Amino acid sequence: MDLVIARGPGVPNGVVIPGGLVVERFSRSPGPGGQSVNTTDSRVEIELTLDALDPLLTETQRRRVRSRIPALAADGRIVVVAREHRSQHRNRVAARERLAETLRAALAPPPPPRRATKPTRGSQERRLEAKRQRGQTKATRARPPRDA
Repeated sequence: MDLVIARGPGVPNGVVIPGGLVVERFSRSPGPGGQSVNTTDSRVEIELTLDALDPLLTETQRRRVRSRIPALAADGRIVVVAREHRSQHRNRVAARERLAETLRAALAPPPPPRRATKPTRGSQERRLEAKRQRGQTKATRARPPRDA
């Protein structure tokens, strides 16, 4: 089954990763379950090698993915695990969605740099006036001086 990354920022036409490039492994999942908790391989581990994506991505996209995925293994593999559901099928769907979302986020272009701005004159004046008011309030709390 192919993995589809929907179009969005950094992926103008979307990407379809052939199912043969995605390796799925199943194992027993720890945690709650029913009668078949010790016999059902419901944990799903999906692995994708970045080198296999080379013909599908541009050079810029490859650089973005390599620099933005912290969970990237030393040999260039992305591994996603899902074990929150009792059903193998639901874990499979969750793992595929998580992998697609990870790749979509990694392919998105960086946000534009922040432009430095100055506070407006009105905001500066309001700030200073508020400071004066606070000072005035605190000054009225002080004990009156003792006349000797």
